Amino acid sequence: MDNEYEKNAAKITELQARQRELEKQRMELENLDIIGLVRSMGLSPDQLAALIKAAPPQPVPEPERKEDGYETV
Repeated sequence: MDNEYEKNAAKITELQARQRELEKQRMELENLDIIGLVRSMGLSPDQLAALIKAAPPQPVPEPERKEDGYETV
């Protein structure tokens, strides 16, 4: 039983590290998408800042969670 427990703990640690890496990669891709959109609009940094300030604030939606507790993507 202890052996199985240790194997499960090691696997959980491995999967958590992989999850963090995937989250980092996802964030990088999202940032690249945003940068691409901004550049395609031809806005200067000052124009972008003015556009963001002029936009009405919108609440960030909570991610949907399935019954198993995981987010849907």
